[in-house]
Amino acid sequence: MPSDHVDVLIIGAGLSGIGAACHLRRDCPDKTYAVLEARDAIGGTWDLFRYPGIRSDSDMFTLGYSFRPWTDATAIADGAAIREYVRDTAREYDVQRHIRFSHRVTRAEWDSGTARWTVHAERTDTAETVVLTCSFLFACTGYYRYDEGYTPTLPGVDAYAGRLVHPQHWPDDLDHTGQRVVVIGSGATAVTLVPALAQRAAHVTMLQRSPTYVIALPSRDRLAGALRRRLPANAAYSVVRWKNVLLSTVNFQLSRRAPALVKRLLRRGAKRQLPVGYDVDRHFSPRYDPWDQRLCVVPDGDLFTAVRQGRASVVTDTIDAFTAHGVRLASGDELSADIVVTATGLNLLALGGLTLRVDGVDVDLPETVAYKGMMLSGVPNFALTLGYTNASWTLKADLVAGYVCRLLRHLDRTGQQVVTPLPPPDARRVPLIDLRSGYVLRSVDALPRQGERAPWRLYQNYARDVLLMRHGRLTDEGVRFTRRTRQGRSTDRAEV
Repeated sequence: MPSDHVDVLIIGAGLSGIGAACHLRRDCPDKTYAVLEARDAIGGTWDLFRYPGIRSDSDMFTLGYSFRPWTDATAIADGAAIREYVRDTAREYDVQRHIRFSHRVTRAEWDSGTARWTVHAERTDTAETVVLTCSFLFACTGYYRYDEGYTPTLPGVDAYAGRLVHPQHWPDDLDHTGQRVVVIGSGATAVTLVPALAQRAAHVTMLQRSPTYVIALPSRDRLAGALRRRLPANAAYSVVRWKNVLLSTVNFQLSRRAPALVKRLLRRGAKRQLPVGYDVDRHFSPRYDPWDQRLCVVPDGDLFTAVRQGRASVVTDTIDAFTAHGVRLASGDELSADIVVTATGLNLLALGGLTLRVDGVDVDLPETVAYKGMMLSGVPNFALTLGYTNASWTLKADLVAGYVCRLLRHLDRTGQQVVTPLPPPDARRVPLIDLRSGYVLRSVDALPRQGERAPWRLYQNYARDVLLMRHGRLTDEGVRFTRRTRQGRSTDRAEV
């Protein structure tokens, strides 16, 4: 079994992993690193998902990297453009040659005597086992399963004679031109698919058990266009980035503090986009408060346009059973369908399925507590990227990667080798992800927990995290730095 060593080992070559590698190149150029990627391409989610209309539900001025401006005119970009942006960034920072494709990491074992991780990976192309060691392990795996999406029990589905598809594995040969399509679901994937499919399908029906909040936003940012004509690219990008951060923060905080007001505003916005007399309350007014689940963004109101033009419709009902030609509803109505798309959600998978062991003891993830939303109590020299639920994923990914670089420089500067987060002194724990979405509720108990206060609490507030992670102290009550002795034993040296 081949074995080699790097200072930092990054797991995942998606948006987060490529960003982490670029931060290392910029901020810690003396560090050796490698990126292990289970698939055979850069891009992660944006390379895996190929369903029609796939796009971001965050604007690219915040989904883009802080260090590399998004220069395209479109603010809400499609999957292909995002994938190319990630790949261009990897080329610009010469990251590709450090990526080892077809390497699925299965387990990692920390040894305090050597202050190293031993990482085991399986080659998905050759079935070979590969062993590497590293001083710091950085998981940029996201939090859902890449090999399968979530599909609930579908009564009578075996009787259905048409095509059944899950968006996570969209078939290359599927032609929906002139077909009757039913999309089951009401989340971000469904509201993306419906207007895209409606361009060529005979008709598309979005079948939802309950509504989701949907908000129409322009696909282009007018301020960005104006600033680019007057300011350097980096300056214009920074201004628009912060403008969008502040707007999303105000939206979230207002939703938390005055949910009834935000609910009325969202309903009013949907009503303006829909035909006169449309039953907005039934199809676009959820029972829950805004931001209990993510808001669904539709660029230029494309979903509303498809409904308004009659190319798509929304049905709010539950499934009684599949028939040979479609779906029979609890109301007794039947939706005819040549194609049924189950846009029913994702399956969470912490750390991409990686198992951790520290000094011979398995790490039980639900028993760990997240430190600053990026490290785990009792797990040395380890970080993970977990993006915001109320804003762009990359905003947090950039902060985490920058913080890891700060930690590495601090270890070098102080002559220490190990940083270990500590659990909070009180026993109170809360879920790490505060959304009420189905995919979260199904699996949240398998994830690490968080405490009630900083530095063990993730506040979902980018401006606050900038102060904490870019400018805050590295040494606090939640972390311990230690030095390894020449004999291989580690000596504790808490810094508070």
